[in-house]
Amino acid sequence: MTSGSAASYWAEHAWLPTGLATGVRFDVVDGVFARVQRGRPEPGDERLHGVVLPGFANAHSHAFHRALRGRTHGDGGNFWTWRQQMYAVTRHLTPDTYLALARAVFAEMVLSGITVVGEFHYVHHDVDGRPYADPNAMGQALIEAARDAGLRLTLLDTCYLAGGLAGDGHLPLDDVQRRFTDGDVDTWATRVAALSPDATTRIGAAVHSVRAVPRDDLRAMAEVTRGRIVHAHVSEQPAENLATQMFYDATPTELLDEAGLLGERFSAVHATHLSERDITLLGASGTTACFCPTTERDLADGIGPARALTEAGARLSLGSDQHAVIDPFEEVRGLEMHERLASNERGRFTPDELLTAATAHGYRSLGWQDAGVIADGAAADFVVVRTDTVNTAGAKAGQIIYCATRSDVDRVVVGGSTVVESGRHRLGDVAALLGKALSDVREHQ
Repeated sequence: MTSGSAASYWAEHAWLPTGLATGVRFDVVDGVFARVQRGRPEPGDERLHGVVLPGFANAHSHAFHRALRGRTHGDGGNFWTWRQQMYAVTRHLTPDTYLALARAVFAEMVLSGITVVGEFHYVHHDVDGRPYADPNAMGQALIEAARDAGLRLTLLDTCYLAGGLAGDGHLPLDDVQRRFTDGDVDTWATRVAALSPDATTRIGAAVHSVRAVPRDDLRAMAEVTRGRIVHAHVSEQPAENLATQMFYDATPTELLDEAGLLGERFSAVHATHLSERDITLLGASGTTACFCPTTERDLADGIGPARALTEAGARLSLGSDQHAVIDPFEEVRGLEMHERLASNERGRFTPDELLTAATAHGYRSLGWQDAGVIADGAAADFVVVRTDTVNTAGAKAGQIIYCATRSDVDRVVVGGSTVVESGRHRLGDVAALLGKALSDVREHQ
């Protein structure tokens, strides 16, 4: 993000690809790490106190879901009843209100240590389903919001063609879902082709789910997205699996494999209710499984087979999805703690495995190959976590991820540029930005 600039740093502790190291010097030149090495501080070095981590990757986000935080718990229910409340929010999004809301949500992410986000974007058109004058007005709003907030963005522009899936076939789109659809794969692809990447933005693709994209269209999506990053919601709910099995005599994972979508560029989001064959297919293909622990527990989705997927060969990444919480430390701990609950064993993942899922694997799943690590030649995205707070005092540096929270993030640097310093975002009062943006959305409800 920064060109023609150079700075040198000395960190008390830094998490390198080889693990935690003490006394690490590094230069940042034109937004890239240079000369990362163990050593004593030198004159001119800026000293970074605490633990320096690679920037966190939020590999699965729906920015507008932030409007639901703390507002959906009164009547119990399940994923499907929550979804109706979520749909109600989409009725009142415009390019302007979405820009303001996403800017504030992305700023909240950066405050917590997130330096890249994968935005799973499917609210494309006006409320009646008609394209805006700029068919990508909503996507452009998200791109501008990320740029303002100071983090990298992979826009996962999402294909959404059907209203759902029952045992006897796909359902028609309802009134709300008309905003989400382009009608067919070719029209979706034509619209997405008009979006342009830049230094801080990548354009990816997404299949909303096998509920929303029928079998033949999955094959078409595999063709038009060949060579690109593709994500999809996969087996988040048992009802999805049941309907898919009844109508197609296959699991969602089997349909995606049949279509040719699985592979190193593909991410299966949630991957909660998987068969043994599903786990084998995802692992053997090198697919990434993106877990969203704070959402999966908030919506009572279930606990996915994270350890089994890793042992089968899949990579893991992490996302905050509906933003019931935006705290990458919570997602990291959720990955481990859910495994502990399911297995009655501790230490299901090592600290290095957990941090890699939250950083390098997340970056890679979003198409940023040279980032997510503190190493020569990688993008200079890093986070400084304090070790002197009520949360972290007394903790070992190598176990900081088990006790730190978003409030312990002192500094966030993206592409060599400081976006958060002393716990304050360069945009100012992020809580006020959120309050205003959320109020403006709700005024339209």
